[in-house]
Amino acid sequence: MGKLAGAVQERLKIMEIEEQITKYKDQGLKIFASSSFQTQSVVLLHLISKIDNSIPIYFLNTGFHFPETLEYKAELTKRFDLNVVDLFSEISKIQQRNDAGRMLYTSDPDYCCYLNKVQPLEPIMKNFDIWISGVRSDQSAVREGMSTENKAHHGVTRYHPMLGWTGKMIYEYIAKHTLPKHPLDGEGYFSIGCQPCTIKMRLSGDRDNRWYGQNKTECGIHTELVIS
Repeated sequence: MGKLAGAVQERLKIMEIEEQITKYKDQGLKIFASSSFQTQSVVLLHLISKIDNSIPIYFLNTGFHFPETLEYKAELTKRFDLNVVDLFSEISKIQQRNDAGRMLYTSDPDYCCYLNKVQPLEPIMKNFDIWISGVRSDQSAVREGMSTENKAHHGVTRYHPMLGWTGKMIYEYIAKHTLPKHPLDGEGYFSIGCQPCTIKMRLSGDRDNRWYGQNKTECGIHTELVIS
């Protein structure tokens, strides 16, 4: 695809996002977004800031994030004037252990993700109609099977405006708009989650450095809270 054709494609996709979010607002629907504040999140956050920066953006603050992620979140929040809300688990970290005393992120990572991500987010859904999520179909097999709109719990519709974007398109947009990248982006991390479950490695897929060595590719908010 030539440079001009790529720019036209990008503009068309941006217009589609602007029109869809405006349509939701005109229908009186209540909208929220979620973000993990990785480099690949910055394009959607930038677009939301331009369309309606009052839309609440929920960040699942597990207490296990890299300090650099929290710094990046603070930088983007200030730079884009975003309405960011941190969500925390009601279960203290000292209680997140198995019977042998091992932290759940090592002994039962699915349950750890449930306590720190799925459970805190689900009550939020009861207050909204539209959930904007930045998942892309090229990130994992689960996400490849998603549609632009999917039904979720509590009558919520999930809207995936970035689904058809590629990693190349993301980084071209970042370069074009001179947007900041996550501090760990250039240090061997491609997908950045909680520190105990993220390793510095690039393998075959976008998310292979998450939960390495375990039969796990998703934290649960894109599986357990979506109606397939």
